[in-house]
Amino acid sequence: MSIEEGRPAVAETARHAPTAQQLATWRAFIETTELLRSRLGARLQSESGMSLQDYSVLLALREAPARNLRSSELADAVGWERSRLSHHVGRMERRGLVERKGPADGGWGSCVHLTDAGADVFRRASVGHLQAVSELFIDALSPAQLDAAGEIAQALSARLADTGGPRR
Repeated sequence: MSIEEGRPAVAETARHAPTAQQLATWRAFIETTELLRSRLGARLQSESGMSLQDYSVLLALREAPARNLRSSELADAVGWERSRLSHHVGRMERRGLVERKGPADGGWGSCVHLTDAGADVFRRASVGHLQAVSELFIDALSPAQLDAAGEIAQALSARLADTGGPRR
């Protein structure tokens, strides 16, 4: 224990095993988020023919300046490896949702651009998807729980960023 703080040193706390209650909370969190993601994905697919992965890519591009991101930036934005992104973008490109171009600044690498058709598909899919988000997530929580969920997401995101890897 640190004399100044009266708590275990970092090395000591990093080695303790989670309690049964902590593991139960962890498992409930993981299983619920997987079920939520599965249900949202199934609804999005049935209502719009679009996968959650498609939606994630289109959302990142929709929010980007000029609807355009370098491939590496897009991979970071959606939390994917570049090879996975490249394959997925290729499938989306064949459907006319996105196109690959050289960077506008003349630099190295390729950029992914949201096409007008992709923006239209995204816009139409968003109506039902946002309704599903409301029904399955927002409406299930009180305002205080929703605030707590946001705080939890921010804390987890910060911890994951501190431990390396892409940050969403």
